[in-house]
Amino acid sequence: MKNFVKNYIGKGKKVEGLEIIKINFKIEDLVKFSHKYKDEDYITIEIAKLKSPDKFGHDYTAYVNRLEESKVNEPVKPVETPKKKRNTSKKASKDVPSGDLPF
Repeated sequence: MKNFVKNYIGKGKKVEGLEIIKINFKIEDLVKFSHKYKDEDYITIEIAKLKSPDKFGHDYTAYVNRLEESKVNEPVKPVETPKKKRNTSKKASKDVPSGDLPF
């Protein structure tokens, strides 16, 4: 079965006062995800805004989304747990005598 897998390759910040997002990448990480199109090498990346900044103040993340073969796991059969017996014995309360109920 094939699934899309996100390979995170960098994080970045918005440049103060401009509509620019600056992200730094390692060259070796980018080269791993290159692909050919019409005899040219390309790298396709996706940039997403983080829900909240990380501890370094990065607001954005960059990743490469690739279709990869994944291992198919067999469905797990539910295991029946033994049911506990309910305590159905009718013992009289020690506080109230059995013949003298308050209602």
